[in-house]
Amino acid sequence: MKPIDFRSDTVTRPTAGMRRAMLEADVGDDVYGEDPTVNWLEERVAGRLGLEAALFVPSGTQSNQIAMGLHCRPGDEVITEAGSHILQYEGGALSALWGVQPQPLPGENGLLSAEQVAEAVRAENIHAPRSRLLSLENTHNRSGGTVWPLERFREVVAAGRRAGLAVHLDGARLFNAQVATGTPAADWAKLTDTTSVCFSKGLGAPVGSALVGSAALIQEGRRLRKRLGGGMRQAGMLAAAALYALEHHVERLAEDHAHTRRLALGLAEMPGVKVNLARVETNILLVEFTRPSQEMVPRLAAQGLLVNATGPHSVRLVCHLDVSASDIDEALSRFRRTVES
Repeated sequence: MKPIDFRSDTVTRPTAGMRRAMLEADVGDDVYGEDPTVNWLEERVAGRLGLEAALFVPSGTQSNQIAMGLHCRPGDEVITEAGSHILQYEGGALSALWGVQPQPLPGENGLLSAEQVAEAVRAENIHAPRSRLLSLENTHNRSGGTVWPLERFREVVAAGRRAGLAVHLDGARLFNAQVATGTPAADWAKLTDTTSVCFSKGLGAPVGSALVGSAALIQEGRRLRKRLGGGMRQAGMLAAAALYALEHHVERLAEDHAHTRRLALGLAEMPGVKVNLARVETNILLVEFTRPSQEMVPRLAAQGLLVNATGPHSVRLVCHLDVSASDIDEALSRFRRTVES
């Protein structure tokens, strides 16, 4: 039985064309700034996001954490949504690396309001941390791939700016937001000081993210990347995969979104399964079962369906490059056998 892996869009494998691009990449020492493929990738990503410069890094976590180090000092505070990746999935790096305190705010499907941000900013007081950074996430992973409406994003950023906050966007799946809405990724990114994008999720590259911002910020980011062990030397082979992904895999994200919608519609018809179809926006699907998830995850695995639990009765399914239309049909058959048995 062929496994169908819905755990994450990080599980994709390089396509044949991507492997060829990696094999043929022109390389140099990137720590010296001499890898031509990395340099071209950084220039290309900065251009696509409407900011001055970019920095190629091994992971989205490192990209986000470099941004935290650029904008904050020990004792500062980051305002972010309670389910954000920087808070939930980065190993406590805010405090461990930078001595920074988060102020988590409850979001509406991962989204904040301008009023929430304005109220969260602390007045200057020696007893309190300084509010220094507003960090947002688009799409919002933990909320099921929610896309920030551009106007709401603009209003929230403006509220942060009025309070003197810097703004970072965790745009690990920003190109999913672009494809889902038709809004260019740059329209969100150019409102920020720094934006992170990931190549190893929906775009299907094996490794890599980029931090994008002003030339001055990115130059200092190189120092922090080195401090964190992110200098990758002949990284052009990895950058070539990211370039291939940008050229060939952005528009095809629409397929993942369509597969996710079809999966959601099929699951919603099954007994003992609950799906909020209004929440299905991109490639992430949150599903609730009447049975406990600790029971359902191994039962699904026995049918060759790999999923991650997100709560006592909920699991997350993520569609990606390695899940085909026929896989969706087969997956629905296996789900039906599991929930009806």
